[in-house]
Amino acid sequence: MDTKKVPRVVVFSTPTCPHCRTAKRYLKQHNIRFKEVDVSRDAQAARDMVRRSGRQGVPQIEINGRIVVGFDRAKIDRLLGLR
Repeated sequence: MDTKKVPRVVVFSTPTCPHCRTAKRYLKQHNIRFKEVDVSRDAQAARDMVRRSGRQGVPQIEINGRIVVGFDRAKIDRLLGLR
């Protein structure tokens, strides 16, 4: 039985963002569960995202409290322990 701690992953995205779709597909391929936040519909979440990262662009992926701006596969893999 796998006893690894399940990572807490939140994907801040918009429906029209192709990189967001790529990031979500990548997480699903690796069976990583995540919460999706559509910042185009949730102004408070958008403000929180910018406050934490200093950036407005999406996707932004929060992994156990660490922010990844954009679809940075190497950083995502490192934070999730995939490599």
